[in-house]
Amino acid sequence: MSPRTARPRRPARPRRPARPCNPVRPRLRRLPLNIAAAVTVVVCLFPVYWMIATAFKPSKDIRSADPQLLPRTWTLTHFQRAVEADGFALFWRNSILVTLGAVLLALLVALGAAFAVARMRWKGRRQFMLMIFIAQMAPWESLIIPVYIISRDTDMLDRLPTLTLIYFMITLPFTVVVLRGFIGTIPPELEEAAQVDGCTRTGAFRRVAMPLLAPGLMATSLFGFITAWNEFAYANFLIIKQQDNRTLPVWLSSFQNTFGTDWGATMAASTLFALPALVIFLLLQRHVTSGFAAGAVKG
Repeated sequence: MSPRTARPRRPARPRRPARPCNPVRPRLRRLPLNIAAAVTVVVCLFPVYWMIATAFKPSKDIRSADPQLLPRTWTLTHFQRAVEADGFALFWRNSILVTLGAVLLALLVALGAAFAVARMRWKGRRQFMLMIFIAQMAPWESLIIPVYIISRDTDMLDRLPTLTLIYFMITLPFTVVVLRGFIGTIPPELEEAAQVDGCTRTGAFRRVAMPLLAPGLMATSLFGFITAWNEFAYANFLIIKQQDNRTLPVWLSSFQNTFGTDWGATMAASTLFALPALVIFLLLQRHVTSGFAAGAVKG
């Protein structure tokens, strides 16, 4: 066989000199995004700042025709009036009981439902998730009248367990969706390895998967807490006769004086009302961010 003739190599192209890196251009490109983010933060936080600032202003400055961004003089009178108002401790206790009860029920039920959807294959699984999404998209305010009729016919009006069940139903769809996506990110081989070592399916999930679900549980718990803690319509509509069973959002509308609504005490009570959710969010912020991100990976 004749040896193959070697092809002549093409001359290498001269390399272009690297362009000098200009750090100003990326900054200029991000400038509109930074401005939009700053404007969004200011718009979202200004009402909260105005609420807190109003709580520390004297009554004459609140009713002044020339509002000031910063209080001219600081006072704690409104906070004292809010704390000493009738029913503050009682309504605070009602809100805590209803909120924690709804969150715990939602976590317990949603955890089993999310595990069944993410780990098991059964007929009607897709239809079940479709119903969950529809329930999540439905406006809960449109169900006030049916809920009122059902509560009246079952003698469940003016009771705190009724509010607990309603808040549980409101937070349940979102909790199922997030936990289902989060369980889907955990490799099933971890649970299978635990079952090989002698664990049952429930024991493997409890010992292996549950510790990895902590960020997702915290994220859904925070959402459920804020939803139930801030809810006003159902608490105002279903608790009619038993005024002692109302929650803090309804109680906030009760500050009256000779001039009408006591805005100073209302803003002070609103500031105290927002503290629990703010503290919980700051404590769980890192876990909440990772929980929402991980829960959105698989669906």
